[in-house]
Amino acid sequence: MFKRFLVIVCGAACGIVLATVVTRLQPSWGFWPDSKVARDVGYFRSVLDLVQANYVDEKDADYDRLTRAALDGMVASLDPHSEFMRADAYRELREEIDGRFGGIGIQVERRGGKTIVVAPIADTPGERAGIRRGDEIVKVDGKPTENVGMDKVVDGLRGKPGTKVAVTLYRPSTKADVQLTLTREIIRVESIRDARVLEAGIAYIQLTQFSDRTGADFKQALKRLQEQGAQALILDLRNNPGGLLDAAVEVAEPFFKPGELIVYTQGRTAESREERRAGRSAGGVLMPIAVLVNSGTASAAEIVAGALKDTGRAVVVGETTFGKGSVQTLFRLKDGEALRLTTAHYFTPSGVVIHEKGIEPQVKVVVSPEDESNVRLQRLRSDLVDPKEFAARFGFEPVVDRPLQTAIDVLKGVGLFAARNGTGNTVEQGKQ
Repeated sequence: MFKRFLVIVCGAACGIVLATVVTRLQPSWGFWPDSKVARDVGYFRSVLDLVQANYVDEKDADYDRLTRAALDGMVASLDPHSEFMRADAYRELREEIDGRFGGIGIQVERRGGKTIVVAPIADTPGERAGIRRGDEIVKVDGKPTENVGMDKVVDGLRGKPGTKVAVTLYRPSTKADVQLTLTREIIRVESIRDARVLEAGIAYIQLTQFSDRTGADFKQALKRLQEQGAQALILDLRNNPGGLLDAAVEVAEPFFKPGELIVYTQGRTAESREERRAGRSAGGVLMPIAVLVNSGTASAAEIVAGALKDTGRAVVVGETTFGKGSVQTLFRLKDGEALRLTTAHYFTPSGVVIHEKGIEPQVKVVVSPEDESNVRLQRLRSDLVDPKEFAARFGFEPVVDRPLQTAIDVLKGVGLFAARNGTGNTVEQGKQ
């Protein structure tokens, strides 16, 4: 029996189970009804036998080793998100699903044989060390990462909490290498990092990822802020690498009517379309919304931003998102191994594809990696309220979070327009 799990991921370091479906697959290893398939399998077996019988180092020509190496290459040739997972890699994936693992706290993606940082996870060694989205991981403990399997790179970054790892980064913005030595920690990923009322009745919620608790936590935070007088919302999805599709739907639900389409996935056949709609308890929240995004906004975070933008419920502010819009299905194999395979793409309600395109903001605000890093540092050290004390400690004056300020200005403008015209408190009243 193979167990089949639907997953959506932004890279090897953030695979999360979406739903569990058990299917009984009955592969017939000795019978191949398609003659071409039979010839191809026979050809593979003949090469395998030749290598096993004649390669100079017998220990390297073990059948198991050769077969798994062939599986690695076969699946990796499909796309950056498909992967044959050894038992240890699958075990690490399960640790991520539980929201707790030892590492430095970054989400990574494979592009053109290079390992690229999608986003640092909030309040982790990676973020505190100043690792930025777009950084390329060149070496881990002195070992080059180019054209090395993603699982090996991730294995090198992870390890026992309290141990150190040396990481060499190439930073495109400065065209320079960055040498870092980081101490691994238990990475506990909290979905909501910040939730408060800013000013003029505008609430702010920052989501760092989408886990099994995100939907419930978000709804509780939103309700609490409404009780405090919130009449508009800024949803900060910057550097959010995604996670559970179910959680993305739950976060969007309060702003949709019951039964309304939020997102759908489409595989290779027309019959493979699967729709995710708002549940019966959805709806009831009518307020102007601004969604903050950047190039580190990926996967499930793009689903939320895309659904709210596509239906006129929010203004998207910031930069074009990452463009990770594919669905992976995880087949659990024997001996604790697994196959992660891209099986579909997801689309906004009107049919806009996200994969490799991303979500375009209506209000574009481009921020340099340096300013973004400085803003994150300011968030971490909010105890230093005196600008002079902050500058003396870190060597730069506090900078304005321009995307956030722009979102505040947008929502103030929407509120002023609604008040003058008596149109209510939605971004686009007709869409509600």
